[in-house]
Amino acid sequence: MTEYTKRFYRNRVKSQDLVSFEVAVKETDLLVSAEHKLEKETRDLVLESRHQIEGYIRRHPDFLTALEPYPEDSFAPPLVKEMIEHTRAVGVGPMASVAGAIAGYVGKHLLEKSNQVIVENGGDLFVKASRPVTVSVFAGPSPLSEKIGLVIPPRLMPLGVASSSATVGHSLSLGKADAGCILSSSAALADAAATALCNRIQGPKDLKRIDEWAGSVKGILGVLVVLGDRMATWGQIELVGL
Repeated sequence: MTEYTKRFYRNRVKSQDLVSFEVAVKETDLLVSAEHKLEKETRDLVLESRHQIEGYIRRHPDFLTALEPYPEDSFAPPLVKEMIEHTRAVGVGPMASVAGAIAGYVGKHLLEKSNQVIVENGGDLFVKASRPVTVSVFAGPSPLSEKIGLVIPPRLMPLGVASSSATVGHSLSLGKADAGCILSSSAALADAAATALCNRIQGPKDLKRIDEWAGSVKGILGVLVVLGDRMATWGQIELVGL
């Protein structure tokens, strides 16, 4: 089981016209901003999403540990099918999408109760707001860390925003990027693709190749990679200095 890490970045969240609250169930620890305090609804949705995933893992233990694309399963629960589909698209194991999948599941259902919803799950986001949202990029030891932000315009929302890193956190990465960020209409795909992206970055030369890879994956809207004092972008990325 992953060791709990204090999410210090939550102290910097400014949701202005929204109400923010935290909901934690086992390893799932969410920060939610919405027009109303929806703690019970959020907890119920977390339990629903985890029930689908945990039940499937009990029947298929290899789903939890697989590092390669998982076989399609027409009998899997809907959320598990989504995880399998999106991780297969980028060539990683199914659990590489779990944080984004849960954030997306909770966020989409909370939109039935609130017109604006932001769900953060371990740094992976589901975002739907009526105004532009700026997401700070934390890139560990890079001098660019927290110096740049991604501006998410309302026209792209609802949107999944996910990050992976070889130098920050406990997540497994086979690359060397300080941060790899993905924008996608699917938070599950964003999470899976962020892992796949960081796995591809072994050195500065790989920054020049992200356009070819990103353009080949249906559903990716934007890419940002930070490696030391260098960065590269592709797609619908708008940056702002912080």
